[in-house]
Amino acid sequence: MQIFDTHCDALLKLQVAKRNALFNGELLDYQHSDLLDTNFNRLKAGGVKVQFFAVFVHPDFPSDEKWQHALEQIDLFYSEILGGNPLMKHIKNWQDIEWLKDDEIGAVLTLEGADAFGNDLAKLRHLYRLGVLSVGLTWNNANLCADGVGDPRGAGLTVLGKEVVLLNNEQHVFTDVSHLSINGFWDVMELAKYPIASHSNARALCDHPRNLNDEQIRAMFKNNGMIDVVFCPQFINKDSDQATIPDLIRHIDHLCSLGGVRQVGIGSDFDGISSYITDLNNASEFPNLIDALQKHYTVTEVEGFMYRNFLEHRPGI
Repeated sequence: MQIFDTHCDALLKLQVAKRNALFNGELLDYQHSDLLDTNFNRLKAGGVKVQFFAVFVHPDFPSDEKWQHALEQIDLFYSEILGGNPLMKHIKNWQDIEWLKDDEIGAVLTLEGADAFGNDLAKLRHLYRLGVLSVGLTWNNANLCADGVGDPRGAGLTVLGKEVVLLNNEQHVFTDVSHLSINGFWDVMELAKYPIASHSNARALCDHPRNLNDEQIRAMFKNNGMIDVVFCPQFINKDSDQATIPDLIRHIDHLCSLGGVRQVGIGSDFDGISSYITDLNNASEFPNLIDALQKHYTVTEVEGFMYRNFLEHRPGI
């Protein structure tokens, strides 16, 4: 069974390793490295057909260095993920997914937080040209576009942030709400043609600000948005760094109870989490999740969660 995973942080790990290698370390081998949850071999073993790779620039970096950090990660996407693995194919537009051969894996670039381009929309347009197909306006912090879930102010989108959403619409690019403040979320609902929560769970089951409450979930489904469940234990069980596959399935159950059986997907957050679901420690173990889901749902429904729902809700469809 194919799997589309809408969030991982392998690019950040590759960048950190490269910067350390300038001193006395070694570059990570994307095909084999055990330090990468989503290395090529693990994607193949787990049945991943399309993997999203996030560009994430930490908000603590000086503003005049953030663009460089983003470009370094994108360069590694081209040189290490695509360049070193001929069976990894860059998805530059959503139709490219249709042309993947049986033994190929699609690679999608995404942006997690507008910090990388600041208030320079020419830089954002350059990111589109480089292949970015999903843009999250914030990480947990506030920036020039909006407030994130970790900012106590909790403000919505700025004028700039609203302009970014409209540009995303024009480019058939997702606007990702996973790290947005609640007020920012509702601003996106008014503007976005292609909303996605690339890695979020249900707040009713785990009261964490990174999760979505029932009103938000219903709004996402009403607006044709996808919600992709995340594997981070802290977003599955409140105040815990442990979780099981049945714990994660409870979140899928809840999303389906709110009308989302055809709008639920997977956004693992592999390579961005420090603790794991039992028996779901890296991309090679996706079959464990599929086996568990098939005890609760039909094959058609499980195929929906794994990939078909995404195909039906990608921009331009």
